Amino acid sequence: MFENLTDKLELTFKKLRGQGKITEKNIEESLREVRLAFLEADVHFKVVKSFIDSVRVKAMGQEVLLSLTPEQQLIKIVREELISLLGGERKDLILKGKPPLIILLVGLQGSGKTTTAAKLARYLKKEKNKTPYLVSADVYRPAAIEQLKILAGELELPVHSSDPGTPPVTICSEALAQARKQHFDLLLIDTAGRLHVDTELMKELQTIHGALHPHQVLLVADSMTGQDAVNQAQSFDQWLNLTGIILTKTDGDARGGAALSMREIVGKPIVFVGVGEKLDALEPFFPDRQASRILGMGDVLTLIEKAEQAHEQKEAGKLEKLIKQRSFSLEDFKSQLQTIKKMGSIGELMDLIPGGRKLSQKMDMTQADREFKRVEAIINSMTIGEQRNPAILNGSRRRRIAQGSGTSVTEINRLIKQFMEMRKMMQRMNQKGAPALFNRTSMPFH
Repeated sequence: MFENLTDKLELTFKKLRGQGKITEKNIEESLREVRLAFLEADVHFKVVKSFIDSVRVKAMGQEVLLSLTPEQQLIKIVREELISLLGGERKDLILKGKPPLIILLVGLQGSGKTTTAAKLARYLKKEKNKTPYLVSADVYRPAAIEQLKILAGELELPVHSSDPGTPPVTICSEALAQARKQHFDLLLIDTAGRLHVDTELMKELQTIHGALHPHQVLLVADSMTGQDAVNQAQSFDQWLNLTGIILTKTDGDARGGAALSMREIVGKPIVFVGVGEKLDALEPFFPDRQASRILGMGDVLTLIEKAEQAHEQKEAGKLEKLIKQRSFSLEDFKSQLQTIKKMGSIGELMDLIPGGRKLSQKMDMTQADREFKRVEAIINSMTIGEQRNPAILNGSRRRRIAQGSGTSVTEINRLIKQFMEMRKMMQRMNQKGAPALFNRTSMPFH
């Protein structure tokens, strides 16, 4: 979401680093570049002015001007101000109170409310150990009601039956009664949207709000719309008093202005961001981690969390045992590849590694993902016996595997050779006492 902004900021700091001596003039020139970068990222002009003024006051201090590494001091100040701009500390959903707690999702049509409702329900069930009950109040689009049923079905979550001929407030009240009866922890309400903010929509939402008194009112806003998303947030907040914001489609070509403007202009925290189409593609929003990403510093904590979620500790122990016994096979290797795939694309993972983004710019990330699929296709074309004992792969077997995977015998030979070398290296590392390598994530294959 912040690719262009990150590139421009890195270039600005690189120029500053090249100066023999840091002066107030140098810093002013750098701040001018930062200001332009923010404006090009579609950050609200009032936010940009406030941000630059705040950075200037701190950057003109003696600590920076007399520092041996003034560019690092300036980066530190910019990072701190970015964290403050993005909301400071992580603001999580408040889930205390007598169940069922009611979460009302609002937003314009096309912002991704229905998908986000399912994603949020999955997150609350998996990460917060809650039992959510879903309901669609979008009587104007029967397809939305059906979509929620399908998504909830994939997650094995219950959905209240919504009749398009029933008033939305009645549907929500009946769903609340059912949630109470069946002792659910949460009621998630997916409301109707419009192509633009209008009085009719807001009055309908106010009616639902007044009847149910939701604990959380979350705006689902499309980050691709930039400052329009900020304007929407202001309008919804005036009518409904939002408690938080979920930004969707942050994996697209958005310039990032909405995320950087929301907290300052609307005064409401971003609590989650949608990072893809899959139902697990909803991430808690951490201002400090996002600030580090914007400055090209990566996000190691999120990377570790993704690894731990994808690779259960018992599986890590199993892998270590296999390597100790020298029985790590292509079957086990395929399992490790699938674990890495759960964490996201290679490009996404590179962005989380400090310096990884620069490296990924020199690499073809699409080709790297294709390589993973190619390796998996080769292994899938083998029998279980062949996966467990590559030594039996003679010429005829390799030709059959090549034909089955759409590859060549040369590619099969190269994979087997690389796998054998990797297995030897892993065994050597284990003998030298490096079992911790397998405690968090698996080794990527190159």
